Amino acid sequence: MRKPRLAVLAGLILLGSFIPAQPFNAQTKAPPKPLTLKVGDTAPDFTLLAFDGAQLKKVSLHDYRGKKNVALAFYVFAFTGG
Repeated sequence: MRKPRLAVLAGLILLGSFIPAQPFNAQTKAPPKPLTLKVGDTAPDFTLLAFDGAQLKKVSLHDYRGKKNVALAFYVFAFTGG
């Protein structure tokens, strides 16, 4: 009883090794070049999701351009509990 199960399992593993990870006709895009910013450069426009305590809203840098100063801070592992 154990040998047929092992044979089926081995057959599935062997079959799975022949299935490609990506379709043959999939075209891969080159990753975009990283932005190189210097001190004093204008920040590129971006859109983020912001939570105001009740709902998620989209906030874009272009909404504030020329109206207010914007300071953006990233807190690594914020609110992760660890």
